[in-house]
Formats: sequence, structure tokens, C-alpha cells
Amino acid sequence: MTIYCLNSILLKIEKVTLMKNYLEFEKEIKALEQEVDGLKSPFGSEGITEVDTDKIKNTQLQINQKLEEIYSNLNSWQRTQVARHEDRPKANFYIRKIFSKFTLLSGDRYFGDDKSVIAGFGLIDNKSVLIIGQEKGEDLNSRIERNFGMMRPEGYRKCVRLMKLADRFQIPVISFIDTPGAYPGLGAEQRGQASAIANSIECCMSLTVPNISIIIGEGGSGGAIALASSNKVIMLENSIYSVISPEGCASILWRDPTKSLQAAEAMKLTAKDLLNLKIIDEVIAEPLGGAHRDPDTIALDIKLSIIKNLKNFENYTKDEIYDHRKTKFLQIGRDQGFNKSSNLGEGSLSYKLNDVTRLKQHIYRNRYVYFGLGLLSTVALIALIS
Repeated sequence: MTIYCLNSILLKIEKVTLMKNYLEFEKEIKALEQEVDGLKSPFGSEGITEVDTDKIKNTQLQINQKLEEIYSNLNSWQRTQVARHEDRPKANFYIRKIFSKFTLLSGDRYFGDDKSVIAGFGLIDNKSVLIIGQEKGEDLNSRIERNFGMMRPEGYRKCVRLMKLADRFQIPVISFIDTPGAYPGLGAEQRGQASAIANSIECCMSLTVPNISIIIGEGGSGGAIALASSNKVIMLENSIYSVISPEGCASILWRDPTKSLQAAEAMKLTAKDLLNLKIIDEVIAEPLGGAHRDPDTIALDIKLSIIKNLKNFENYTKDEIYDHRKTKFLQIGRDQGFNKSSNLGEGSLSYKLNDVTRLKQHIYRNRYVYFGLGLLSTVALIALIS
């Protein structure tokens, strides 16, 4: 009897330990999964009972159908909530899963070490890479230690130091982006937060080795762009990338933080929207229900994407890698961007317009000439008719 009671207590403790966190729009899924957990337990109200495998299978099918129905119709604000999900895999998880022989490096050689960013060298597909990961933490204590993924100036200076080291030895740079934004505290501002971010962006843009950034959760403001100024910017399907949080945007525009849905829709912060706008280069599909439901699968997909993109740059020279990154950012928001011109000096870029835009500009520049010709044609036509 004592052993039976002990087993029951241990089973209840295990259930609490494995309890998932659910979002507001996942209430139906929560109820179904709790039902499955109850069906899987061999201990019923009257002691040991037979597990109903058929009912478990049918309920699991209902869960999958419900997940597919919900996650195929998420709005921008719901995707923001998924991107912030407590159980979502963090940078530290991906580093352990994707890379081998990871060697952690610390400190900016000026002030101290920022725990909100993990940085070091490792191997992927037997190739050396520099890995930088913004880390939010797994539980309350680690989140406080990691400052919830909000980097301070010493964190950016550490990244700059290591990126320059990687560039010197021609080692590619891989960044995992997951931050609400740079830390806005008084101490961070006093230590030069703005210049640290600017120097990090400048360093990313000036590298002669390929750099690839993967946005795994939140890509918030300058805290994200400081490490995401890369040859390839990749987003997970349910991640976000924006200049400000939806709550912050709603507070500024409408003086009402509750209008986060309208703000999120207007900001175009989802992976699909940003791919259409050509802000990012690739979207990695997540498992049904989000990355947190199958972390191993999403880690493998990210690994394959990194290997594929690194191989694409194998035959690039230093100058071609630099020009690729420069052209990529210069063409954002333009028709065809900037391209190499043989008429300009080495390293120069010229802006290439498409035919429609060139025609419009030509007509506008010569509008008075065309107006005069039109007027003369009208007068001549009237004279002929009369």
C-alpha cells in the first residue's frame, strides 16, 4: 500500500514537472492534452486500470487537427506571443544541438562579461565557425542572470572583438537572434549603449567572411540589428523582427497598449511579411504547434540551412562576400537595388532602375516639352478640322 501511494505521488509530481505552458488561444488544446495525460496514466480512480490506446489515438488526432487549424490562421499578435513562448528553444539549446566542440569565450576586455550573449568557436560539418547567441534563460534565476536576453554595451563589444578575430582567421560567423531589445538601463547608457550598437553594426557590415543570422524568437530593435546585419538573415516561421514591440508601438501611436493587435498587423513583423518585403532571405518552417513542440526537428532544420548557406559562399572571394552584403542592404525598399558598374571606380556601386521607373522619370523631367508638344498637336488638329 505504501509503495502504491508513493508511486501515485511520484506520478503526480512528474505530471507537474512536465506541464506545458499554454497561450490564450490554445485553451482547447490544453484541455485535450490534459485528457490524453489522464488516459495514459495506468492509475484510475479505482487503482490500476487498462490504458485505452484507441481513445488516446483519437484524442491525439483531434489535438493535431486543432493545432493545424489554429496555427495556420495565426494573426501577427498571436505569432508575437508564440515567438515569446516560455518553452520555445533558446540559443543555448541550438548551440548544444547543432555545433560540436564549442569553446565559450567571455569578456569585452574593457568592463566585464555580458551573460545575455553566448559567444565562442565551434564546428559544424567539420568547419570552424564563430557562434553568437542571444540567450534569454530557461527559468527565473537564469533569466535574471541573462537579463532576459537584453544585451549591455559590454555584450556588443565582446561580439565585435570576436567577429574581428573570426575575420582575421577567415572563420564564418553564425548569430542566433532572440531579444526584446538592447538593455535601456541608466548604466548601459552611461557606458555607451548607442555607440556599442553602432560599432557592432559597422563590424557586421565590414566583415569579409560570410555571416548568417537566424532569428529564433524575438528580433527586437537595435538589439537585434546589431548582430543581424548579415549576408543571410533567416527567420523561424513563428519568430518576429521589428523596430519596436507591438505594445510600444500601440502606446506611441494610440496611447493605448491594448491595441497591440492593430500595431502588430501594421508593423509587418512576421517572417512571411518580411520575406515578401525582401527584408529577410529565408523562412524555416516550424513543427506543428511551434518550435517548442519538437525542438530536435527544428534544430536539425536550422543546421541544414546553415550548412547549405555556408556552402553557397564557398567560392566567393572576400570582396564578393562584402559586396553581396552591401548590395543586399542597399536594395531593401528599392526596385532592383545597387549593382556593380564598370564605369565607376573599384568598390563603387551604381543604382539600377527598372524600365518602368526610368520611363516615368524621363516623362517627369521632360514634362514641359511633352506638354508643349501636346498643345501644338491639339492646335494643329483643331486647325485641320476647321
